[in-house]
Amino acid sequence: MTRTLLGVWAHPDDETFLSSGLMLAARERGDRVVVVTATRGEHGTDDPARWPADRLGALRARELDEALALLGVSEHRWLGYEDGACPLVPRRTAAERVAAIVDEVRPDTIVTFADDGVTGHADHRTVGHWARRAWQAAAPDAELLEAVLPPGFTRRFADINEAFGVFMDDPAAEVDPDLHLRLEGEHLERKMAAMRAQDSQTRRLVEGVGLPTFRRWWGEEAFLRTTPAAVGAA
Repeated sequence: MTRTLLGVWAHPDDETFLSSGLMLAARERGDRVVVVTATRGEHGTDDPARWPADRLGALRARELDEALALLGVSEHRWLGYEDGACPLVPRRTAAERVAAIVDEVRPDTIVTFADDGVTGHADHRTVGHWARRAWQAAAPDAELLEAVLPPGFTRRFADINEAFGVFMDDPAAEVDPDLHLRLEGEHLERKMAAMRAQDSQTRRLVEGVGLPTFRRWWGEEAFLRTTPAAVGAA
């Protein structure tokens, strides 16, 4: 029986960094995958004079299309919020918009950010909150997966994480994930291709550390799992 995975993320590339392996596995099983992105990431640059918001947003939208195609994903929705301004959006309004998509798509699994937003980014934290509210309201029988840091990520890549400003604040304490994916072979290669398709965000990282280190850096994915049974027992 075909199942449906719905990803709810803040910016183009969040889905690729945090859930490429998950999406690839779903597509290999013949499952449907739908991705929702809250913003176009139009302020995600250190050079806004060269990359004004409208130009960068359009580029990142094209990059996302290419990355999703490489991952075998053809269904995508924009929420259309401003990059960096998600915390200013009324939570109920945004959660209801996500819930409407959930109600339409009827996912068996929803994947989004954990409470810490993985990197601490305020948009990440906020969008994760919207997704959890939408899950509770529109699909309480679905499984919820929340992206977290893979075990040892903070320690193993401390210097790199600091050099590239991965964390907006101190990294959250690592937890034991319920689902830990170590990508290898074709899955790893396809994730790397999808990440490099989002060149505006990944080129400086790849050039800064070299492709072999970049592969190790982002070659794992981890998630906390909440099942309907677990919710009922709480």
